[in-house]
Amino acid sequence: MSLRWAQAQKDMPWGNRGERIIRKQKYIKRHEERDDLSGEHLIGDGGQILLACLFVATWISDTFFLKYTTFLNSYVPLGFRLPFGVVLLIISGYLAQTGLSIVFGEKRDNPIVIRKGVFKVVRHPIYLSEILFYCGLLILSISLAGFVVLLMAIVFLHYISRYEEKLLLARFGEKYIKYMQEVPMWIPRLRKR
Repeated sequence: MSLRWAQAQKDMPWGNRGERIIRKQKYIKRHEERDDLSGEHLIGDGGQILLACLFVATWISDTFFLKYTTFLNSYVPLGFRLPFGVVLLIISGYLAQTGLSIVFGEKRDNPIVIRKGVFKVVRHPIYLSEILFYCGLLILSISLAGFVVLLMAIVFLHYISRYEEKLLLARFGEKYIKYMQEVPMWIPRLRKR
């Protein structure tokens, strides 16, 4: 929802929905007032929500009801899939919680390139957590239809992370270039350079 639209609708007598719009507007305004954040792609949040809903709907319907593309589950035992799927879901939750708390949990007086915690390991831990979440569910129940949505999500997340990196490069210049050289975008390095 655009801030302009929310401001235009602010005085409309919409009851609870109007209150939600006003609360959302305050959140947007507060988020925009944070000089320590560089911004994100306009369709980033909406695209992530849409792909998450599409993935979950596809995975659930294929796994539990339709079972059109889940034939690989009979070849890979649940005793093998369950531990790996759970581990990926735990790692996903850790990356998401830690990454979000580092970025949004504290306001920095001076904008900096965040290089602590999970941001020392990969440049986009929050987006990586989303990919690992999908992978964890796909390992628990292998759905080729869900895998297709996972591929779409990976392409989308890569696109918006590249966009955000352009914003960070414009803001931090050489500092962010050095960070890009030292920290991989998606796959952690096993040893330092």
